[in-house]
Amino acid sequence: MYKTNLVSVSGNTEIEIGSIQFDSRKAEQNCVFVAVSGTQVDGHQFIPSTIEKGAKAIVCEIMPEELIAGITYIQVKSSAKALGIMASNFYGNPSSKLKLVAITGTNGKTTNATLLWKLFMDLGHKTGLLSTVENKIMEQVVPATHTTPDPLQLNSLLAKMLEAGCTHCFIEASSHAIQQERIAGLDLDGAVFTNITHDHLDYHVTFDNYIAAKKKLFDELPSTAFALTNIDDKRGKVMVQNTKAKIQTFALTKPADFKGKLLENTLHGLEMEIENKRIWFRLIGNFNAYNLLGVYAVGVLLGEEPDEVLAKLSALEGARGRFEQFISKDKITAIIDYAHTPDALENVLQTIQDLRSGKEQIITVVGCGGNRDATKRPIMAQIAARFSDKAVLTSDNPRNEEPTEILNQMEAGLKLADKKKTLTIVDRKEAIKTACMLAKPGDIILIAGKGHEDYQEIKGIKHPFDDKKIVTEYLK
Repeated sequence: MYKTNLVSVSGNTEIEIGSIQFDSRKAEQNCVFVAVSGTQVDGHQFIPSTIEKGAKAIVCEIMPEELIAGITYIQVKSSAKALGIMASNFYGNPSSKLKLVAITGTNGKTTNATLLWKLFMDLGHKTGLLSTVENKIMEQVVPATHTTPDPLQLNSLLAKMLEAGCTHCFIEASSHAIQQERIAGLDLDGAVFTNITHDHLDYHVTFDNYIAAKKKLFDELPSTAFALTNIDDKRGKVMVQNTKAKIQTFALTKPADFKGKLLENTLHGLEMEIENKRIWFRLIGNFNAYNLLGVYAVGVLLGEEPDEVLAKLSALEGARGRFEQFISKDKITAIIDYAHTPDALENVLQTIQDLRSGKEQIITVVGCGGNRDATKRPIMAQIAARFSDKAVLTSDNPRNEEPTEILNQMEAGLKLADKKKTLTIVDRKEAIKTACMLAKPGDIILIAGKGHEDYQEIKGIKHPFDDKKIVTEYLK
């Protein structure tokens, strides 16, 4: 454990431990229980029950008033950080034996991580992936429950990657995971900043806190790592201003270490100039030009041959549920995208606006998640209406909120002119069906917000729901 995190020790530290637990329900004989203060529950209140179940040692931020004989107590400044470091040590520090790169930012984390996994697999490296959509040990899929797993799951997965012969791994690092120390103890070879916009203020409260959470990743990088940042984003330089890592930059508009230029953008792909070479890519949109440039930069920074990186990248498709297209027989295009922030929605709709010939309608289906940042709801509705010919507001994952209340908050952002071209349909399946009925040959339907998700969460229950399956069914 880092000595800077250690406060005091009571009891014998020369004891054998069978497992590490931070969920009191999983406490067992000869385990060490780490009492983490979570957003919902404080683990300190469960210390007595874990000792009854057989815990031999307790790691905590506040020492219990009564110390039980035969139990080792270790007081630390941050239990969450201690858990990360302990988990890494318990599994033999697998991250130190892998080329491990973390990607953070509001938008683009999944696409970047997935493209890097595909790229390095195609380059002949056994590669792991930890992402929102799925975790992968080469081609083996391990279901994902969070953008970034808890430290025990994370290090267990990294250890399994090593056992399978992996040499590289790419991981999404959400602001929650960084702040909650889920990646503490990892030995990173590099980190990437994509962009930052309005999101997760339900958790971080202020935008400054959100920026600070992302920046923490770079502040804690070792001098042996690289810090790759998008300096076209106005906070790109801020992210790396205190890092000890080697700073590298990428951009489409500003001078940078890795410079790209978007030459052509169509519904079938885009052409870019990178390193004075014109390359056609299968991905679509200005935002994907940044993703491709950032992925190229990581490939080069990890020692791959630039021309080979470009050749492999040009053949790749994006992540599931990220600007994923389906075209019906009568030429109606449906686009499924995870866009669930104002900036992401505007980027996707602006891309569609730029790509259309001018006659076809853009019909957008969008909602906002429950128990999440409510301040973005009216903004999401404004953007959907402004960039679409017709907008259908509907449920996303209402979770424990009332869908109608979420939709009322979205509608509050609409002007009178916007309301005339906007429908509100609570049932998401009906909303998608309505969009398909409104569409004429040549029109473009955007179904935003859920992307790869194959469920809809309502009152604590996840019901099967797949946007792509539903729109494909209706358009057939």
